[in-house]
Amino acid sequence: MPYTDDDKAHMAAALAEAQTGFDEGGCPIGSVVVRGGEVIGRGRNRRVQEGDPIAHGEMDALRRAGRQTGYRDVTLYTTLSPCMMCAGTIVQFGIPRVVIGENATFGGNEEFLRSRGVEVVLADDPDCRALMERFIREKPALWAEDIAEAPPE
Repeated sequence: MPYTDDDKAHMAAALAEAQTGFDEGGCPIGSVVVRGGEVIGRGRNRRVQEGDPIAHGEMDALRRAGRQTGYRDVTLYTTLSPCMMCAGTIVQFGIPRVVIGENATFGGNEEFLRSRGVEVVLADDPDCRALMERFIREKPALWAEDIAEAPPE
């Protein structure tokens, strides 16, 4: 399925979450969960803000969507390619479609998702990439922490 105008609008909502996270001093990764064209959950990486190592953007959006009877009719939008933790949650919940803002700054787990039957759409959004590049440039130690790598020297 191609990247549609509706996808662009939902990615803009995810990017707004990412910008809020950046403005709060956190990692600028935003996500929204959409069912039938309606956002049912929105979130952002809150690891710094909440001192929670698993408060990634996708996890936050799912948490804020609350209990659902199922996820097989939702699309998850995320500004950055999901890490393995978030990709595993996507598979565990049976989310059928994920739209990724960009994967140039962090090559996540697209192939893992595809191998589990998830439709992966890469938007290659320049605004998502620009915000993440700015963050990595300005806060390399925080970025290293977020992806569980050794901090730069």
